Amino acid sequence: MRRVIDEVKKLQKTKVLTEGAVLTGIFIVMMLLSVFVPFFLMALMWFLPLPFIIYTARHDVKPGITMLAAAVLLSSIIGGFIGLPYALLAGVGGVTAGALIRRNKDAFFVLAGSSIAYIVVLVVLYAASILILNIDPIAAIQDVMRQSVKQAEAMLSSIGQEPSQNLEAFNEMIKQIGYLGPLLIVFTGIFYAVITQLITHAVLRRLQINPKPFPPFRQWNFPRSLLWYYLIVSIAFFIEFEEGSAPFIIVWNVFPLLETAMALQGFTVVFYYCYVKSISKAFPIILLISGLFLPFVLLLARILGIIDLGFQLKKRLKPDVK
Repeated sequence: MRRVIDEVKKLQKTKVLTEGAVLTGIFIVMMLLSVFVPFFLMALMWFLPLPFIIYTARHDVKPGITMLAAAVLLSSIIGGFIGLPYALLAGVGGVTAGALIRRNKDAFFVLAGSSIAYIVVLVVLYAASILILNIDPIAAIQDVMRQSVKQAEAMLSSIGQEPSQNLEAFNEMIKQIGYLGPLLIVFTGIFYAVITQLITHAVLRRLQINPKPFPPFRQWNFPRSLLWYYLIVSIAFFIEFEEGSAPFIIVWNVFPLLETAMALQGFTVVFYYCYVKSISKAFPIILLISGLFLPFVLLLARILGIIDLGFQLKKRLKPDVK
């Protein structure tokens, strides 16, 4: 009997190791295509954490960390120094998300955990780029943008026109980007976590792993305390701190995050209103997309978000009686 049990355990371990090897191989292939064939990068980058999420969700954290270590080693050997960031970012975030899914955590809890993991790795990679390679990625972006402005100025001068005020405003915007490093990293981490988690949910269901889904967008709610933070930071935003000082940088990075949260809260009100009033789903979706391009739509959404958090507007909306 013991021999049978031992044989079963050996088979299970072999199966786990085999699955890990296969998923690691799939990751390596996707990583190599992303690194050496830029055409595939925009499509494959969202799927890179998936092998780690699947493996960890099935077999827990320790096997997931083992797979992460193997992927980091192979990426460094095969992909060189360029492949290492891909493995670290996808692996750490993927193992974190997979572990939380295995423990049947709420979708927002998984999103928060994976977002933090991605942000931490991005911070480490950013610091390593400066300390090891002596390259500041944000400064490099600023240099590229300044070169574009210089080319535009030269083009205008060649046709006898003076540089417009728009170019001056663009130069000022480039200067401000240097203070927004934390904001860019946080937004990147959260956005990457959202997209990869949506893809993950679709794939895992096909593999008969059922993570807790996100609630409908109309039911999303930020904590009411966020409203007070928003009001405090809004007041601080109009205080003229010394440019480049710690308060200046904190306010300039926190304020856009809170504005985004207020706008999202406002759009949930629009979706909820259309739901209770039986209005076509196309309307709030079009409004949400237009908010990406029309500032006044975002302004209205933020106002709705503030009202909703302050006065629980959605709870006051009632369906039409027929």
